[in-house]
Amino acid sequence: MLVGSVGDLGDGTVETFEYPLEGTRNFLTRIEGAAWGGVGSDGDIVAYNGLCTHMGCSVEGLVTPEQEMAGPCSCHYTTFDLSKGGMVVSGAATTDLPQVRLEIEDGDIYATGIDGLVYGYRNNLRDGTPIEAATEE
Repeated sequence: MLVGSVGDLGDGTVETFEYPLEGTRNFLTRIEGAAWGGVGSDGDIVAYNGLCTHMGCSVEGLVTPEQEMAGPCSCHYTTFDLSKGGMVVSGAATTDLPQVRLEIEDGDIYATGIDGLVYGYRNNLRDGTPIEAATEE
C-alpha cells in the first residue's frame, strides 16, 4: 500500500497513515541516521505503529526524528528508539514498537507488512476492515 513519497519526506517530517486495517494509525518519518529495517539511500526512512505497547496510548504526536525517538508516551512515559527497530529505551512497556516494513519503488514508499503485534489485536489482520491498495483505473 502506498504510504508516502521520498521527495515529500523532508528532515523532521512525520506523516501518518492507516495500515493494515482501517483505524490502525502509523507514522512515517526520516530519522538522522541509518535504522534497522530503514529504507532509502541512507536507510533512514522508517515507519511504526502509533500505539504504545504497554497500554495503547498514542505516541504518534510524540515523534522526534532528529533524536530518533518516539515518546515518551503520555500515559506511562515509555520511549522507543526508532533507529533500533522501535526498541524500548525507558518506561513501562516491555515490547518494542511494531515496525511497518517498507519498500521504495520509483520514489514512492509502500507498506508491505508489520513486524510485531499492534496493541489491542490478537492478530494484525483480524477484527477490522483491511486497507485496500489503490488501483489504477
